[in-house]
Order: sequence, then structure tokens, then C-alpha cells
Amino acid sequence: MPILLFLIDTSASMNQRSHLGTTYLDTAKGAVETFMKLRARDPASRGDRYMLVTFEEPPYAIKAGWKENHATFMNELKNLQAEGLTTLGQSLRTAFDLLNLNRLVTGIDNYGQSGPKTI
Repeated sequence: MPILLFLIDTSASMNQRSHLGTTYLDTAKGAVETFMKLRARDPASRGDRYMLVTFEEPPYAIKAGWKENHATFMNELKNLQAEGLTTLGQSLRTAFDLLNLNRLVTGIDNYGQSGPKTI
């Protein structure tokens, strides 16, 4: 069960417009939507779980957790707004903490396990 985490910069600087007239945030949201559509075509993606995390302060940064359904994820993605500061360090720490927490909960990296089914 792969967990794919999307960390989206929602700082005020993402309100800048590209040469096409779209904001940087809209471009980022479009990239995630395109990835999700392409990934859905692959039969191997059936067990995928997605997380949506922003540059806000925790716990507000977590917009959709890995247990949320696809519709909730897409709705939260659609409703993202660009405001606030760029807190790259804290945002990366939050993202890695969430991924590591999931690894503990699911037992993905349990030491001492062996055998074809585990490996």
C-alpha cells in the first residue's frame, strides 16, 4: 500500500502569476490533479493512499490524511488558498514526520522480519 504525500507551498508568494496568467498555486494543483488522473489508469494503483500537506503550521498543514478518500483529497486540493509565510523547513519536517509515523503504524520497516512474503 504505497503512501504518496504531496507537499504544496501555500505561502503568499504562490499568488504570483506565470506568463500564462495562472497562479503558481493553480499550476501546482493542476500538476497534482494530472498525476492523480494518470496514476488512476494503472491497475497497480488500487491500494495507493494519498496525503495532502501544506506550508501551514501543524496541525493545520494536514489537509487530507492517508485514510481519507479520493473525493476528500481532491476537494481539499481544490480549496487550497495561498496565504502566509514560506516555512519550508517546518513543512518538510511535518511531511517526513507523517511518513515516518505511517511507517510505524503499518509496520513497513519492521526489523528482523524475513521471508519471501515480507521481502
